[in-house]
Amino acid sequence: MKSFVRAPLASEPVPPALRRMRRIAAGLLVAMALLFLAARALEPHHGWAGFVRAFAEAAMVGGLADWFAVTALFRHPLGLPIPHTAIVPRNKDRIADTLGQFLRDNFLTARVVARRMQRLDLASAAGRWLADPERSSGRIGAGASRLAADALESLDPERLGGMAKTAIAGRLRAIELAPLFGQALGAAIANGRHKPLLDGMIRWAARVLAGNEHLIRAMVHERSGSLMRWTGLDETVSNKLIDGLHKLLDDMAEDPRHSLRLRAEDGLVTLAERLQTDAELRARVESFKEEMLENQAFQRWIDGLWEQSRAAMLRAARDPERVTAGRLGEALKQFGDTLQHDRRLADTINRFVRRAAVGIAADYGDSIVRLVSDTIRGWDTETLTARLENTVGRDLQYIRINGTLVGGLVGVAIHTVDVLL
Repeated sequence: MKSFVRAPLASEPVPPALRRMRRIAAGLLVAMALLFLAARALEPHHGWAGFVRAFAEAAMVGGLADWFAVTALFRHPLGLPIPHTAIVPRNKDRIADTLGQFLRDNFLTARVVARRMQRLDLASAAGRWLADPERSSGRIGAGASRLAADALESLDPERLGGMAKTAIAGRLRAIELAPLFGQALGAAIANGRHKPLLDGMIRWAARVLAGNEHLIRAMVHERSGSLMRWTGLDETVSNKLIDGLHKLLDDMAEDPRHSLRLRAEDGLVTLAERLQTDAELRARVESFKEEMLENQAFQRWIDGLWEQSRAAMLRAARDPERVTAGRLGEALKQFGDTLQHDRRLADTINRFVRRAAVGIAADYGDSIVRLVSDTIRGWDTETLTARLENTVGRDLQYIRINGTLVGGLVGVAIHTVDVLL
C-alpha cells in the first residue's frame, strides 16, 4: 500500500464567532474571580455576601474545570504534558480507523445501502434541481459544492484514480461484450438506424479512393507489361478502374436497393446473429477485449479520462452556476422536467442507481474505507486539530459558560444546606 505523506490541509483563520465566545467565557470567569474577592471582603459584615461568595467560588471551579476539559480535547492545557490531554492529536490515527469502520458498518454494507436507497427518490430530486437550480440552491447548495470540492482535493488523486481505473476495468471484464454488440446491432438494423452508418462508410470509401488514386495508378503501372506502358494503355486501364469504382460508390450511395448495399446489410444481419450465438466469435471478441484492457495505451487513456472527469467535477463544484448556463443549462432543465413527470424513467434511474450503489458498496466498500482512513492519517495534525476546533469550538465555549453558571448554582445550593444545618 502506498505510504501517505503528512500533507497539511489549507489553514483557516479562527472564525469571529469562536473568538467572541472565547472572550465571553474568559470574561465570565474573570468576573467570577472579581465577584469572589468582593464577596469575600463583604462577608464578615453582611451575611448575604456568603451566598455570593459561594456562587462565585463554585462558578470559578466549574469554569476552570470545563476550560481544562475543552482545552484538553485539542492541546495540552498551559502547554503541560498532562496525561490524557491533547486527545484529538494523540488519537488522530485511531479516529481515522474508527471513522472508517463507522462508515463501513453504517453506510457501506450492501444490506444497509439497499435499505437506505429504497426510500430515496433521487431521480425526482435531481429533476427538481435541474429544472430550477436557482430555487434549489442557496446555502445548502453552496455548502454542498464547497464540501464536494474539498473532498475531491483532499483525497489522494492517484489512489482514487487507481480505484476508478480498477472499477472500470473490472466492470468491462465482467460484461460479455459480443452479445451486447449483437443485440445493439440487431436492434439498429430492425429500426433502420444502420442506414446512416452504411452511408457514412460509402462516403468514407469515396474519400479514401479520391485521396489514393495515385497508388492505384502506380500499382497498375507496375503490373503492366512493357507494351502496355509503351502504348499508354496502363493509364487508360487505371482511369477506367478508378472511374468504375467511383461510379460503383455513387450508385451505392444513391440506390438503397443496390445489390452490393443489400449484401452489406445481409452481412450486418449475419454478424449481429453470430455475435449472439457463435461461441467461437464471442471468444475472439472476449480475447480482443482482454488484450485491449491490458494494453498500456488503453490504460493511459483511462487515466486521462479520469483526470479530465476529476477536473470537470472540480470546476462544477467550484462554480455550479456555469454548469447550468447556456445551451447545456437549457438541456439540463428539459431533462429535469422529464424526470419529474415521466415516472417510468424516474423508476428506471432510481433502480439503476440503487443497484449501482449496492454493487459499489459490495465490491469497493473496504477500499473506500481504507481510502478515507489513510487520507485522514495523512493530514497534518496541527491543521486538522485547528479545523476541528474552528468547527465545534463555539459550542464548546458554551459548555464553559454553562459550567461556570451551573457550578455557581451548585455552590449556592451547598452553601444554603450548610447554613440551614
